Amino acid sequence: MISIRQLSYALAAEKTLHFKKAAELCHVSQSTLSTGLNELEKQLGIQIFERDNKKVLVTPLGQAVLDRARKIILQVDDLQHLADSQKHPLSFPISVGVIPTIAPYLLPKLLPALKQAYPDAQLNIVEEQSHVLVDMVQRGEIDTAVLALPYPCEGLLSLEFWQEDFYWVALKGEKHTQQAEITTDELNHSNLMLLKDGHCLKDHILDACKLTEQTANHGFGATSLNTLIQMVMGNLGTTLIPAMALEQLISQNPALSAVHLSEPGPHRRIAFIFRPNFTRMSSIEALSEIAKDALSIG
Repeated sequence: MISIRQLSYALAAEKTLHFKKAAELCHVSQSTLSTGLNELEKQLGIQIFERDNKKVLVTPLGQAVLDRARKIILQVDDLQHLADSQKHPLSFPISVGVIPTIAPYLLPKLLPALKQAYPDAQLNIVEEQSHVLVDMVQRGEIDTAVLALPYPCEGLLSLEFWQEDFYWVALKGEKHTQQAEITTDELNHSNLMLLKDGHCLKDHILDACKLTEQTANHGFGATSLNTLIQMVMGNLGTTLIPAMALEQLISQNPALSAVHLSEPGPHRRIAFIFRPNFTRMSSIEALSEIAKDALSIG
């Protein structure tokens, strides 16, 4: 009979494409994992993996098996946690993904407030880009993730807890820095620098400003807002940042000015995403309320 353990071995092998690494992920010996996979393939009568001395590949039919196995594991996991839905919120560990343009500005406010409200709460934080976190939530590798919307999250639900606008950042004394608002037309002449492709913040800014890809300076390939601010400090151009980052990036830097972007808002919405059959919604709801309060106070 096919076992949950065998399916877990197969999913680990799919993730790592390496039997030794898969065995380490499952905390078993490589021989135990290989035996389990051989028995699974024998019981199904198909070959899930192609093996040689250098690599492991998933067969087309094996991929169909693994896709179904992932759904089974998620259902079993939800069944095991069904009783948790009757417990107090955050009385058990929960894994939360956060994107890089939110994590440094939300977590320093969220975590102390969480500790005060739920002293025994255990959060496992994963910082990754949006597409990675969506995939991890869909696969059940993490429980939930904090994303900036809009963003494609096929098959997932969202719980919005914050909305914010963007601010244009430049060296004090530059043209437009004395204004309360800045328009898209004015941004077109400001040597604007944005994050590299792959960061949803860049897409949100381009969408909010109705700007084209050619508008942003592509010569730097910055991967963080802090790097962009350092570029602005070096008089290399200007940038746009979300409101939640103002306190950390601007308030302690008297050489910089921040001007509100005068485009219809909110420019981005912040939300927790999760699977429709997730059984521990009370924890996500609690986190959502704490995050909202912490950002409001900040």
